[in-house]
Amino acid sequence: MREPDWHNAPVATWLPPEGASGVRLLIIGLAPGLRGANRTGRPFTGDFSGDLLYATLTRHGLAEGVFESRPDDGLRLKGVAITNAVRCLPPENKPTAAEINACRPFLVETIRRMGDLRGILTLGKIAHDSTVRALNARLAEHPFRHGATTEIDGISIISSYHCSRYNINTGRLTPEMFERVILDAKRIVLADKR
Repeated sequence: MREPDWHNAPVATWLPPEGASGVRLLIIGLAPGLRGANRTGRPFTGDFSGDLLYATLTRHGLAEGVFESRPDDGLRLKGVAITNAVRCLPPENKPTAAEINACRPFLVETIRRMGDLRGILTLGKIAHDSTVRALNARLAEHPFRHGATTEIDGISIISSYHCSRYNINTGRLTPEMFERVILDAKRIVLADKR
């Protein structure tokens, strides 16, 4: 093990203070990043994608506190939980189909525990496809498209390109595009659907 002091284990879902019962929006990423969640033990903490994600959530009232890119920074989620489709760091940050499939039961259980879940924001195609399959739906009926929303069993699925440095640097995703997706997700989960 190159970094024995790092977290180096499956990264748990990060919940708001009230726990799973308080989650209205679940954000699902790909997998723990090497220098992010694999190092810190908290999803999207310690890498560029977390900088963008948490700044945007805080700006729109879905998190509060100051994000300092470490798990003890005091940042709190508000009605939001964050997890990954793949629980452990995959080699080269490219999970195999077998790894994705092996982790899906954990994703199914994570979703099942959230009794008042109204929306899921998927970050990237792998997270989107794994989420659709976790909800026992067909990918052909719920294809991945950035900014698209579909519904499965009363849960809105909002799709976004992953907020990775690569996607931002190449212009595939801009901070403004990501902000619009977060605002759409917030509007959907705060609507009185039930």
